[in-house]
Amino acid sequence: EIEKIRIKITSLGLTESRITADETIQQLFVECRLNSFLAEETPLSLPKPTGGQRIHYNYSTVINVAKEDNHAERQYLKSILLKPDLPADSLKFTVVSDPPEDEPDLECEDIGFAYVSLKEIFQKQRDIIEQDIDVFDSQDASAVIGKLTVTVEALSALCSVHEECKND
Repeated sequence: EIEKIRIKITSLGLTESRITADETIQQLFVECRLNSFLAEETPLSLPKPTGGQRIHYNYSTVINVAKEDNHAERQYLKSILLKPDLPADSLKFTVVSDPPEDEPDLECEDIGFAYVSLKEIFQKQRDIIEQDIDVFDSQDASAVIGKLTVTVEALSALCSVHEECKND
């Protein structure tokens, strides 16, 4: 059994907000980050969804956390399981505005963040399969600007790491 965390970014829908109103925000992509050492992004940026529509990325990636070669990742997963107060126990999804090509002065801009707690997956002993998670406004962490549908299959890797913690 190869130990891995499987992540899928299925789709994104936005609620009415400053994001939907902002005409400089046209194309969106999603980045997924595990702590500081791993970031993946959807290869495509897609046109911003309007009124109730969703854009579909259907992007999957796998983080290999097998013992042999992935020491940093495993140490991080161990720390999530062993240190209950570790704040960075989540996969962080960032919705990023990809500026139009005819606007060379505009930078990529983070417009929203969504989180999946790996610790919670372990505590509940349940992977997250095609679940809608809230996307919070990057300028106002209390405001939900949309929903991101994601899958995070991490339970078997976390259980394996947990077994190893018991044996250390």
